[in-house]
Amino acid sequence: MADDQSANLTTVQAGSLPDHLGLQWQEAKPGLVRGRFDVARHHMAPNGFLHAAAVIALADSASGYGCVVSLPEGATGFTTIELKSNFLGTARDGGVACEAKLVHGGRNTQVWDAIVTAEGTGKTIALFRCTQMILYPKA
Repeated sequence: MADDQSANLTTVQAGSLPDHLGLQWQEAKPGLVRGRFDVARHHMAPNGFLHAAAVIALADSASGYGCVVSLPEGATGFTTIELKSNFLGTARDGGVACEAKLVHGGRNTQVWDAIVTAEGTGKTIALFRCTQMILYPKA
């Protein structure tokens, strides 16, 4: 797909948290980002369950990357001003997938919803929503 920016996002995340967590981007275009990771020991909490922060990192990164590829004309970036997660399940192995969709794309804010699922079962692990403030150059 011509507007798919997933390869570029994978490149620019080198050395940052998404890279250290092994986040992989399958599709990234205006309004939609799909990504995943393979569950590994570093994604787990000491109790043997998937750490909530790993799930949030996937959903927040997908939504943030979505914001980057969906910025309005003239915008220079964004900052997250609110995020919320509801956890409904977990995964102990296999893959974890995320699909983030733009639900509000205004000039000053964007709102993204993401669903995180266990790839092996298709069960929902978390529902995620974040709001981003769009940044513009100072006049």
